[in-house]
Amino acid sequence: MAVRHRLVRGTREDVWAVLADGTLYGDWVVGPSSSRHSDGDWPAVGSSIEYTVRLGPVKLTGETIVRICRPPEQLELEALSGRLGTARIAFELRPWGQDTLVIVDEHPLRGPGGLAHNAALDALLQLRHRSMLGRLARAVEAHGESDRRDSGPPACAPRAPAPHG
Repeated sequence: MAVRHRLVRGTREDVWAVLADGTLYGDWVVGPSSSRHSDGDWPAVGSSIEYTVRLGPVKLTGETIVRICRPPEQLELEALSGRLGTARIAFELRPWGQDTLVIVDEHPLRGPGGLAHNAALDALLQLRHRSMLGRLARAVEAHGESDRRDSGPPACAPRAPAPHG
């Protein structure tokens, strides 16, 4: 199982805004050379995005379908990659102070990836996740930066004094 995490500067709502915007899918997902809305109201359960992956002269198409959607904490997707099979990609968003710990868990379900699932495949997925989470963090920070400029600096509550004892 390939599980990776990254601390992203921004609230869960900031991260969710990027995950929930289907037009930003190609900005943070590693692999697709293009993506387009396919069905439903992304990221509602059952909605989907079609994508194209180019490997040299080879062009593969696939579809990603939302299986679980619990804003702003959980998004689970199923990637349908034709002859390559299917995979589950789960995102969990945990508040971490003013930031968000994003945990991605991906594993093959069906097809050659599911049959050949081993430590070497997980190592490749780890590399992909490192890049994907970096791209997601940059998208969130860029998206949130314009919101912060519009709203000014965040308000800070004074700290309560430590109890004497």
